[in-house]
Amino acid sequence: MNVDIRKTASHRRRTKIIATLGPGTDDPAVMEGLIRAGVDVFRVNMSHGDEQEHERRATLVRQSARKLKWQVALLVDLQGPKIRVEKFADGEVELVDGAHFTLDTEDVDTPGDRHRVGVSYKGLTADVTPGDILLLDDGLISIQVQSIEAGRVHCLVQQGGILRNRKGLNLQGGGLSISGLAEHDLPHIKLAARLGADYVAVSFVSCAEDLNRARALLRDAGSEAALIAKIERMEAINNLEEICDATDAVMVARGDLGVEIGDEELPGLQKRIIRTAIKHNRIVATATQMMQSMIENPVPTRAEVLDVANAVLDGTDAVMLSAETAVGKHPVKVIESMNRICLGAERHFEAEGDIMQLNVRFQRIDQAIASAAMYMATHVAVKAIIALTESGSTAQWLSRVQTAVPIYAFSTNAGSRRRMAMFRDVFPVKQDSSSDDADEVIAEALRTLLAHGAVADNDRVIVTMGDEMCESGGTNTLRYIKLDIDGRARYGV
Repeated sequence: MNVDIRKTASHRRRTKIIATLGPGTDDPAVMEGLIRAGVDVFRVNMSHGDEQEHERRATLVRQSARKLKWQVALLVDLQGPKIRVEKFADGEVELVDGAHFTLDTEDVDTPGDRHRVGVSYKGLTADVTPGDILLLDDGLISIQVQSIEAGRVHCLVQQGGILRNRKGLNLQGGGLSISGLAEHDLPHIKLAARLGADYVAVSFVSCAEDLNRARALLRDAGSEAALIAKIERMEAINNLEEICDATDAVMVARGDLGVEIGDEELPGLQKRIIRTAIKHNRIVATATQMMQSMIENPVPTRAEVLDVANAVLDGTDAVMLSAETAVGKHPVKVIESMNRICLGAERHFEAEGDIMQLNVRFQRIDQAIASAAMYMATHVAVKAIIALTESGSTAQWLSRVQTAVPIYAFSTNAGSRRRMAMFRDVFPVKQDSSSDDADEVIAEALRTLLAHGAVADNDRVIVTMGDEMCESGGTNTLRYIKLDIDGRARYGV
């Protein structure tokens, strides 16, 4: 059972926390400490490490979660087609303002120097024109395109600095035509299936087709993982509506996105992406440098506190940590700090409770039931919503309208419970009974919540369920229940 149920209502965190695996999480004691501190989802970053490391870390997550009886999801983050410069003869060069520097897509094997370096992306020469600004190493270095000839892009250094092996390259304002899936992602998709990933994040998505292809490859590999579209290209902003339609979740990936569009545009775009995801009934996570100073320091800066809190107030489902836990010195303290910040922000969160924010063109009856339940929850005093759900889809719909009412999602399906660990306001719980008797299953759920202090005698709750218990997509019933003094259910009171 998820630990959040054991806590009092005033301390129950509704926003979920994603932590990245790495050397900093390899100690089993640290892993257990991270879960106890509040991690809901662990991220496997395919940009670093090898297959054996990923398998070992995923196994440790599953073992630790089973030991602690927590619902913890596993997210595999594909590397994607990030464009990088190749290697230098001495490992690095210093680019000086006003110097000429060439990006060579024809000769990528010859080690680079202060005059040139190889770039393996052949399409670069077709994507850029004279006057374009190319950004290197997350925007720390900028070069302006002067001319293109014979597979080489000749540039003038505008803002110099030290450029090291394999640093990233972006086009300011976007416009690179590279696909959202790279060849090196294909074996990683198969690995995600073997690891039993609950989520797979597709990096550098530009359009819906990137996600359709990724989903097809995942299903061919035998995986039922949900897809996360990482919004980190200008093309993705332009195609945000269609991307939301094609994905299960989105991530505001502020690193490369900030490089392409400029940091000054990020705050407004973050809010826009979150609003759009919620409008499309999608899960949304906010990521990149949220607690960056805690890689070294035991406490966050005030700016970092405000950044995390702002994402919570924007309505994000989850906040994500990268290097802070993967290689940081204080991984457990980072989670403890983020947990406190989320709780603090949630105390000031003004839930709109506007059922009209949902896309109400329902295609399934379970969507209509979820909408009715949330309308009722915003107009009738209830302590909790109990979703008896097999797939978790009803819980996802319930979570799209943010109210002060917690949602306890009971499911017999372990995969569904893990996926629901990333839904804001949703607390997944193992349903032990596989009975077809609805009253028996409801009574079990009420006993569980009573035992852990989530509800009390005389409280009122809403229950969503299906006539056919344990059937995916079968939610078609809503019940309004008042608990008697002895904790028994009374209907329609």
